[in-house]
Amino acid sequence: MKKITLLLAAVALTSVSALAQNTPTQKTEVDVRENGTVKAETTTRTGRTKAGQKIENTGQDVKYAGKKTGHAVHRGAQKTGHAVKKGVKKVGNKAEDVVD
Repeated sequence: MKKITLLLAAVALTSVSALAQNTPTQKTEVDVRENGTVKAETTTRTGRTKAGQKIENTGQDVKYAGKKTGHAVHRGAQKTGHAVKKGVKKVGNKAEDVVD
């Protein structure tokens, strides 16, 4: 239940941050030269905002944790299957001894 809640929260935050990333922020720098003329430069910031980057990192962390969990479950299933197979062989051997 916790994992589902965390995943839903990550998805909700990602959609909110996507809207924030589409609007670039503009900065205007004004320089006054020695001769009195003014030079104005407008710089547009592109890329992710800090919040957007944190959400991206969270998404990557969730993906990594999911892969690790999946691998652990798969490995556990393999070990359990091996143990069951071994147990069945032992029971089969004992059954043959009783019949003989």
